[in-house]
Amino acid sequence: MVVRTLDWKDELGRWLKPFVDRLGHKARRRMCPLYVSGLIGPGDRKSIQPMAKRLALGEYDQLHHFIAAGVWEASPVETELLVQADRLVGGRDAVLVIDDTALPKKGPHSVGVAAQYASALGKTANCQTMVSLTLARGEVPVMLALRLFLPESWTSNQARLERAGVPADYRTMRTKPEIALVEIDRAIAAGVRFGCVLADAGYGLSAPFRQGLTARKLAWAVGIPRHLKVYPADVRMIWPIAGAAVPGSGTFLTSCRWQPKTCWPMPDGAPSVGAAGRKESSRLVLLQSACGLPTDRRSGSGTRVSNICPATRLG
Repeated sequence: MVVRTLDWKDELGRWLKPFVDRLGHKARRRMCPLYVSGLIGPGDRKSIQPMAKRLALGEYDQLHHFIAAGVWEASPVETELLVQADRLVGGRDAVLVIDDTALPKKGPHSVGVAAQYASALGKTANCQTMVSLTLARGEVPVMLALRLFLPESWTSNQARLERAGVPADYRTMRTKPEIALVEIDRAIAAGVRFGCVLADAGYGLSAPFRQGLTARKLAWAVGIPRHLKVYPADVRMIWPIAGAAVPGSGTFLTSCRWQPKTCWPMPDGAPSVGAAGRKESSRLVLLQSACGLPTDRRSGSGTRVSNICPATRLG
């Protein structure tokens, strides 16, 4: 019996072939397997020069050019990753996991680095934060995307963005849930199959994110913080008969009697004017007085209020 042992580099070349074919240029197709083998091969230092030395490339200029100076379109390779991930673990019993990934960094020059919560450290630290999408089935996860989040300290400084070479399309402020929804759309467009979207409370507290998943007709399960109030869609507010208003308060009219009105979620899902993001329950409030004035005149809206009146109780 003859057992043939495959060289791991040959096996890696076969695995990388669909991705290499998407690169197009001959030099890129040659350098890509070398670079990946340098990353996963032996040796502690994974910078360009030590890897080139271990790979016996002689001068490391070509490898450096492939990584640092080569201009090539990444989207075909990213699309191939989605196709291969779906082939491996995609299906109706797969789940799409949305999460954060943090890379601790020293200094202020790396793109997106700032003092922010680092999940890897469990505390606020100087780091880069990326939105991650992972397709998983059973115990097998496959990473689909890592998208860098730019905090306001970067997006508000155009000179800093220009100096770091951030592409123009990524220089506007986008929240992590917004980035996640864009990546979910990209995965769906590529035909990735999954039955449910999962996310922790960092994304679950975002109403636009949850509403975005529902609008895409996706099944989802997300964590929520313990302070978030959740009411049924058919909740009703029971108002007491108000007495005379406090003179000079400017909020309630004297001798104005308040009438109950059925409350429904706002159709467009937009937050009430002036409402804090965490007070999402105010979106369920649609109150109007008997004299036609809103319950909170600060909101500037005839039908939306910024906070639930303390005198209100749930019915």
